Amino acid sequence: MKIKQVSIFLENKPGHLNHACEVVADAGINLITLSLSDTEQFGILRIIVKEWEEAEKILLAAGFVVKVTDVIAAEVEDKPGGLHKILSVIENSEINIEYMYAFTVKRNNKAVMMLRFDDADQALQVLEAGGINIIGFDELFAE
Repeated sequence: MKIKQVSIFLENKPGHLNHACEVVADAGINLITLSLSDTEQFGILRIIVKEWEEAEKILLAAGFVVKVTDVIAAEVEDKPGGLHKILSVIENSEINIEYMYAFTVKRNNKAVMMLRFDDADQALQVLEAGGINIIGFDELFAE
């Protein structure tokens, strides 16, 4: 149950982030959650959208450098130690977390984390075996 994430590479200059968001908004695509990281020269805007294929297409057409990757959406108990539980499940698996960010809404009184692993398939097996609830694409975008 992997989720497609669209990463947009941006020059770190005024207006570049807004332009990427404008392209997506003009296409009627809703940003479900996002993460932005930067260095002095560039930034990476990572977005989760239902229409990821359309987002990739229109962003490429607008001249952006775009990459689609797999991430995993995992429920996290919204209390002290919730994230620690997930990290403990994967600690001995030799799977590396490349990055993670929080989802913008709660589900069933739990937080949701988006996680990018170096081996998403193995991470899914380890997390599921450890009792971590993984949220699939259809479930994530259910209205």
